[in-house]
Amino acid sequence: MRKMLLAALSRVLQGPAAAAASRVMVASRNYADFASEATFEIKKCDLHRLEEGPSTTAVMTREEGLHYYKTMQTIRRMELKSDQLYKQKIIRGFCHLYDGQEACCVGIEAAIKPTDHVITAYRAHGFTYARGVPVREILAELTGRKGGCVKGKGGSMHMYTKNFYGGNGIVGAQGQIFETYNMAALWKLPCIFICENNRYGMGTSVERAAASTDYYRRGDFIPGFRVDGMDILCVREAAKFAADYCRSGKGPIVMELQTYRYHGHSMSDPGISYRTREEIQEVRSKSDPITLLKDRMVNNNLASIEELKEIDVAVRKEIEEAAQFATTDPEPPLEELGNHIYFNEPPFEVRGPNQWIRYKSVS
Repeated sequence: MRKMLLAALSRVLQGPAAAAASRVMVASRNYADFASEATFEIKKCDLHRLEEGPSTTAVMTREEGLHYYKTMQTIRRMELKSDQLYKQKIIRGFCHLYDGQEACCVGIEAAIKPTDHVITAYRAHGFTYARGVPVREILAELTGRKGGCVKGKGGSMHMYTKNFYGGNGIVGAQGQIFETYNMAALWKLPCIFICENNRYGMGTSVERAAASTDYYRRGDFIPGFRVDGMDILCVREAAKFAADYCRSGKGPIVMELQTYRYHGHSMSDPGISYRTREEIQEVRSKSDPITLLKDRMVNNNLASIEELKEIDVAVRKEIEEAAQFATTDPEPPLEELGNHIYFNEPPFEVRGPNQWIRYKSVS
């Protein structure tokens, strides 16, 4: 009889009433029990030609933390989906993934204005999303579809939106970068030069390639500082400091973000011939930017594990829907190959695309 009563009680506790009670408790916690903000100690930056640097404390509100978490998680899932689509040969050509470096673009974007101009290199997917381009347009661009952010003509390396000029193939070419440093310093341009130091240039570690790996000092006469690029709050505070420095009329500044890429240089690079799987796993386990933010938020009562899991589910759903669009949207027709050579002007004949302008797509 006692066993029967316990079994009946168990069924009651697992029934609709219990589920409803659980939902009420979660909802109550969402609105009443969380802290509105928290203050964190962050790593001090290494400085060059600066008497003081970015703050070593950072205040983060609950709303900011949730936004940073969702944005970084979206970029992470978007890049993992890109990896899958590339291996299925749906994405072709060059494809450089950003997973591991999410704190860099999200932290920078949190510190600047939408009206500020951003130029980046070819590992551009994260910056493109942080600048406001929807996931579906990014994935559609990767698959070469007309619904892509550049109408399917740019691919992984050439993505653009308002005030964003992304996907330049030459990364810090030595002669050009020093000429640029010189001109920026002479004219006191309000320019932040950022080196996302992910420890490897293509297939070579920075220690093998550079006699000095203090890239924040490379501006010589331009002040600079080195930042923990795996901590979004470090990046945000550093970018705020750099933006304020430039806006005050002091000229350019150099910011080195020490970060790490989980994938190889591009999808054609397995990424383990010049570094070990163990090294990658150690960085993931100790320094992952998403895990670091998640732990901070949970430990400081800014969010619950359950709430962040709900965000994860919503992000995965968004990525799957975007991938569906990116694999079913039509490719741009041949007659549009010569379009968009200049922004917002009608197409015209140029040498090269001329042969295609004479024809029409039949699909």
